Amino acid sequence: METTYLNNHLLIAMPGLMDPNFHQTVTFLSEHNADGALGIVINRPLNITLGNLLEHLGIATNSPAVAGMPVYYGGPVQPQQGFVVHTPLGNWGSTLRVTDTVGITTSRDILEAVATGEGLEQALVALGYAGWGAGQLEREIAENSWLFGPSDQRILFDTPSEQRWVAAAALLGVDLNLLSGEAGHA
Repeated sequence: METTYLNNHLLIAMPGLMDPNFHQTVTFLSEHNADGALGIVINRPLNITLGNLLEHLGIATNSPAVAGMPVYYGGPVQPQQGFVVHTPLGNWGSTLRVTDTVGITTSRDILEAVATGEGLEQALVALGYAGWGAGQLEREIAENSWLFGPSDQRILFDTPSEQRWVAAAALLGVDLNLLSGEAGHA
């Protein structure tokens, strides 16, 4: 049996997933293979702005729009590490290419570009990431913890963060408000 990997997919927490790290989250899966999976939670803004983060890093911005951008909780792994989900792909110091147009970059040069408004069309900044070991995500999907579907840049960058969970499921034709948080067993 051939394994299907979920690179460039949205992972949508089912209502019954009560893990506080992932309850009602949408995770942008950037890498999924036999060794595991890596993703960035895209709908949990932290209580800090990009302006706060840039100031902490000694990077100046004169843009109120940039300074006011939310910084997201990207997941419980390496919460001190920054990740920028962005378009276009560009040529940055350390980028994981997800598609021909979307990448995730961890190097300082992209934050400097965001601060000055140069080189990027869209960006989402997160601290930390979500990670799964070999076979772990597949088990969690089989246990009905997650829905998944192809990624959509409108969900990543344009939809308000508080609407992303419901909107991502709606792309699949699923109304999360109609699903029970209880699993049934026959």
